[in-house]
Amino acid sequence: MAVRSGRLEKRIQLSLPVQISSLYDPSKAERTTTENVCSLGMRLLTQKAKELNERLMISSLVGDLRALARVVYCQRLPDGRFGIGIQFQGRAVNWQAGSLADGRD
Repeated sequence: MAVRSGRLEKRIQLSLPVQISSLYDPSKAERTTTENVCSLGMRLLTQKAKELNERLMISSLVGDLRALARVVYCQRLPDGRFGIGIQFQGRAVNWQAGSLADGRD
């Protein structure tokens, strides 16, 4: 039996301004940018590390998209920032078009 590896959906290189905040402490919001996106998740560049499985609210700074997400990885980068991989929870999000889509199971 073959083991599936890789992404379910190809990510698109796209730099978008977003704000991320922890569900447990929304007062510590951080403005940052995306590196790549798809309807299931995105990679963000941040100044602060995030915990695996931490729940975040992602809000677009252009338009009014918001999405609940969980951290799937946090990678320290050579420049001192962190690459954060997040997976959207609930609905899929089309960040390119600026819209929400039906969630997938």
